[in-house]
Amino acid sequence: MFNTLNAEDVPQSPKVLTTPLEIAGILRLLQESHDPLIITFHERNQRFQSYLVDIDRDRKILSLDEMIPRDGERYLENGEAFRIEGFHEGVRVAWESSGNLTISETGEHRTYQGNLPDEVLYHQRRNAFRAALKLSQLVDVELGGEKLKAPIHGKLLDISATGCKLRFAGDISPRLQLGQVYDRFSAALPFGSMSTSVELRHLHFEENIDTTFAGVRFHNMSGLVQRQVERFVYQLQREARRFDKDDDF
Repeated sequence: MFNTLNAEDVPQSPKVLTTPLEIAGILRLLQESHDPLIITFHERNQRFQSYLVDIDRDRKILSLDEMIPRDGERYLENGEAFRIEGFHEGVRVAWESSGNLTISETGEHRTYQGNLPDEVLYHQRRNAFRAALKLSQLVDVELGGEKLKAPIHGKLLDISATGCKLRFAGDISPRLQLGQVYDRFSAALPFGSMSTSVELRHLHFEENIDTTFAGVRFHNMSGLVQRQVERFVYQLQREARRFDKDDDF
């Protein structure tokens, strides 16, 4: 039988945006959604987090929030080139910067100002809507099965009809293998626990916060579990829309 969920998850070819209107538009989405950005300096292994705080299309200028950790500023001051990457509802947005940013400070708030990029990579890797959970409402998850000596406990960060992103304390990457199917994954959803098997598609240990992030794809979901997931995604979408509407007033 043809699986419609898998069809939704088919990656699309990346696009390169080159017009100021297109570039400002996608960057404004990152800004308004407060999507985190990952900054990596060329030939350096450390990763830094920031956010877009302002887009000025007329002046072709953008402003970034203070980097976390802040010691990345010394690379900015050296004028080192870097790459910025963010994700917005399944779309990967990335661009290169020559490193010519100006550090400014207003009260206790620091920002970095620079030119809008000349081109931005736009890659919609799936069509399924991915709903993020609020930090105060993260769901407990457990990953286990025959491939693991003991279950691993963590938190659910976001979820779509086809998979989800997980967070685990410490470095658990040696215990997991990319591409492996784990036959017991459970999540304590608000209206009842769901259980299915999952395939590990992404794994990354963030040393500076001692946390492992994993991306999994649901594997051979039953109809019952599929309905549970769709109900939860819909609930998160509805809450997000209500939150956005409240922000307008």
